[in-house]
Amino acid sequence: MSSLTLLSCIEEQDFNQYDEIGLTPTYEASILYVETPESLVNATTGVNVFSENFNFDAFSSDVFANRVLDGTITYIVENTSSKELEVSIELLDAGGNVLDTEVILVEPTPMAMLQRDIAYGSSGRSIDIIKNTSSIRVTANNLGDTTSTSSEPDSKIVLKSSGKFRVEIE
Repeated sequence: MSSLTLLSCIEEQDFNQYDEIGLTPTYEASILYVETPESLVNATTGVNVFSENFNFDAFSSDVFANRVLDGTITYIVENTSSKELEVSIELLDAGGNVLDTEVILVEPTPMAMLQRDIAYGSSGRSIDIIKNTSSIRVTANNLGDTTSTSSEPDSKIVLKSSGKFRVEIE
């Protein structure tokens, strides 16, 4: 006759640890899209082709600003025009003060797509810049002439930007 005995031991579970769990999802979204046809550059007198302030309160909203840890803004410039340009992007606070500036020199066509990634947070510029941004000013200056035209169809200058940020959720 044989006897089989099974023993098991279970440690009591502590589900109070749920309160200590922290999540840090990454959010990605478009920020700006600006397009200027070459004909507008040629029709503009003076160097300044374009200057515009865009309201952008998404960064400074309490839900985002109080929880953002770090992230990157990516700027992409495409130029199919015959123009050499200087594009300036300024992040502004609610009072219109400049918090950060990025200047991009744009070569005339043929130009490869230009991408610039700007890090904020522990591995880049201060995250406080992002937390306090209320608007964005984009300025484009023509460094070339106002008579040449590109052989590309529908020649234009395009600036796109997007942001990718890690946000702590409690």
